[in-house]
Amino acid sequence: MTAGLPSPRAARTILIAGGGTGGHLIPALALAEELRAAHPDWRMVLAGAERGLEATLLPTRSFPFHLLPAEPLYRRRPLRNLRWLFILGRLLREVDDLLTRERPAVVVGTGGYAAAPVVWRAARRGIPTAMLELNAYPGLAVRLLARRVRELWLGSPEARRHLRPGPTTTVVETGAPILPPDPSIRQAARSRFGLSGDRPVLLVTGGSQGALAINEVVAAWLQGGGGRDLALIWVTGRQSHARYTGLHDPPAVQVYDFLDPMAPAYAVADLAVSRAGMMTLAELAAWGIPAIVVPLPTAAADHQTPNAVAVEAAGAGLQVPQRAFTPVRLAELVGRFVGDPDRLGGMAAAARERGRPDATARIAARIGFLSG
Repeated sequence: MTAGLPSPRAARTILIAGGGTGGHLIPALALAEELRAAHPDWRMVLAGAERGLEATLLPTRSFPFHLLPAEPLYRRRPLRNLRWLFILGRLLREVDDLLTRERPAVVVGTGGYAAAPVVWRAARRGIPTAMLELNAYPGLAVRLLARRVRELWLGSPEARRHLRPGPTTTVVETGAPILPPDPSIRQAARSRFGLSGDRPVLLVTGGSQGALAINEVVAAWLQGGGGRDLALIWVTGRQSHARYTGLHDPPAVQVYDFLDPMAPAYAVADLAVSRAGMMTLAELAAWGIPAIVVPLPTAAADHQTPNAVAVEAAGAGLQVPQRAFTPVRLAELVGRFVGDPDRLGGMAAAARERGRPDATARIAARIGFLSG
């Protein structure tokens, strides 16, 4: 599927491939927005998968895009990978057609099963290529392509030791491409959420898809009398939101299915409970928000656990395995952190030290360099 036609006035085209989940798609959109602002005469084109989140999100954005018949690799159900015997030929033909039609000056992969074939075919054609890896343990696509691409951009410095770049590959620790924090919105955000006084604010978010396991623990904690000394902003995700609307009791407890943008919630939060997706962790770090991090145990190759370990090692939060995340444990940790302002402040400082609020601009500058 293709949307948007080539513009003959565009000085150059930048093709950004990635998707499947928000963790791969949101960075692609952030880069496209940054590049469009910096270079209005450039043409940004996005490529993703027909079955990914991008199939519903990209039509709502103003960028031309292409959806490819790519599928993930199934680690737990390997027989499903037999589907690749039927889609590989079509996929490669569509990728080649895309590269011929768009003639990109640079191809960037932001991860996911849609990125690898596009970056691989572009590298074979001699097109300048780069891959963005946000996780502390790199994904399969980045590990396989590390020797072929011109540049590797790392969201987490811990990823470097797991990669074997080629002799001509430049590795740059850029951070994750997020919207820079704007602390000046704090007072307006407090008014938006109806917050007053000095009660600490706890933000709970499971990422773009929500997190049922986290939601169930938070619900039980509230029903058991937890959170009385806090204000809670709880983003459940859309799929399970209806289960928790009965607990919505503003301003003390505010239950949302989705917040876009998230910046107002970050601006008022003193502590967060979250999954360990790198985009969320990068945003929390940039805003200086300590986090209780609960990695998704079923994430591909368990990639969220190394992310959570890195946050804890930096002193910016604490990782809790999902099996150990209970209402009692949540109450203990929230009480410990909120009851010790000095410790909470130290964790916030460690988070800010790890944050890279200028990452999007840094990556955009690298794309400009690669494009000549």
